[in-house]
Amino acid sequence: MNREIAVVAFAQTDHRRTSAELSEVEMLMPVLHEVLAQTALKTADIGFTCSGSSDYLAGRAFSFTLALDGVGAWPPISESHVEMDGAWALYEAWTKLLTGDADTALVYSYGKSSPGPLRDVLTRQLDPYYVAPLWPDSVALAALQAQALIDAGDTDEPALAAVAARSREEATANSHAQLRGSVPHGDYVVRPLRTGDCPPIGDGAAAVILAAGERARELCERPAWIRGIDHRIEAHGLGVRDLTDSPSTRLAAEKAGAFERPVDTAELHAPFTSQEVVLRKALKLGDGVRVNPSGGALAANPVMAAGLIRVGEAAARIHRVESDRALAHATSGPCLQQNLVAVLEGDPR
Repeated sequence: MNREIAVVAFAQTDHRRTSAELSEVEMLMPVLHEVLAQTALKTADIGFTCSGSSDYLAGRAFSFTLALDGVGAWPPISESHVEMDGAWALYEAWTKLLTGDADTALVYSYGKSSPGPLRDVLTRQLDPYYVAPLWPDSVALAALQAQALIDAGDTDEPALAAVAARSREEATANSHAQLRGSVPHGDYVVRPLRTGDCPPIGDGAAAVILAAGERARELCERPAWIRGIDHRIEAHGLGVRDLTDSPSTRLAAEKAGAFERPVDTAELHAPFTSQEVVLRKALKLGDGVRVNPSGGALAANPVMAAGLIRVGEAAARIHRVESDRALAHATSGPCLQQNLVAVLEGDPR
């Protein structure tokens, strides 16, 4: 890479089960104001803007254009959108800054899962000919993956419960998390997954600012430099995949340079406890790596924003000098179908 690019600011909402009293714009605006205030930038100072969201959640086509009211698109701005988690919007913004066409970028994403049946909505990601007509929902598919891991001897139900307990205990210190502290593991949703193995349904938004080179050092005391970022995808058909492994995550991590030196922190987008087991193995994370100190997606999982939050949380720890080299992961699709990995570093202390 010819340019150094860093995350210089991160903000997010307090994630809640429902925000029925707020529109997407009203939910997003405080986050945009906060992330800009951290750098003293104005909207006119931003060279490129990119967002991530889903029209399926909003229930109307081109819903993302309404969210631009929260950004302020006049005078005209350089803007783009991905129908994906905001982590992929960050990837697009990163490539834009690499070209030298802009020195700063605003990336934001948002999702309101509360208005409709999320488990049914997510079936629209599936193969439209062979799988989607069967209406297997997201929890049922995650349960297939969890059972495959148990059958392979990679985990068991008590180990999955321990993942949930650790994540929500970590979230105690995260004022933005939807679930914090001791949360009952609950009854089975779809065996072998219980309530505690599944992410909460909620609404939320997040935003980050990227900057290149010396501009990043001007805007942030300790920028979180993106040393590598890559994303990969696996086969659409679940029957041709080994659900106990994630080769796309491993390949993305390799291309992002994650295996060149150890990381001290990993923010993993693992909406289900069983998926953390898969990701830990694919990313070769040892016991010395602190995994999801924010609580992760088990504590707050706003669809379309949870992956960007993983990048933001990892960067924020570098900003606060609580981490020197961190890994951030985002996923989309059933059973970890699409995976993005970013490696972030702070300047030497």
